[in-house]
Amino acid sequence: MNRTTRLLWIGAAVVVLVIAVIVVKPGGSSDNAASTGPVTVDVKDFKPVGGIKTLTVKKGQHARYTINSDEAEEIHTHGYNIAKDVGPGAPAKFDFVANIDGVFVVELEHHGTQIMSLKVEP
Repeated sequence: MNRTTRLLWIGAAVVVLVIAVIVVKPGGSSDNAASTGPVTVDVKDFKPVGGIKTLTVKKGQHARYTINSDEAEEIHTHGYNIAKDVGPGAPAKFDFVANIDGVFVVELEHHGTQIMSLKVEP
């Protein structure tokens, strides 16, 4: 195999590798990774199980999420000023059109604990 042929094979291998990386998009997901679909956050002892989750939606889409809690509390979505009560056996379900772009804190209002982040992209 001459030098030119060898360089062509190496070039072809690099192209295949780049395409594979683009298609596969390596990286794992975790419980607190961003999501575009309905999100459920479980709260135990006034803390989000698995950490703070992020829901990402496009402006104009519905933001849908459910909060379950082992204790009674009020869930407040800042920026949209939407609040609902939650408690054992009584989840707080949110479904509204996200018409304000930005990043908004969802928290346990009386404890001041962030449990979720709502990211609305333009």
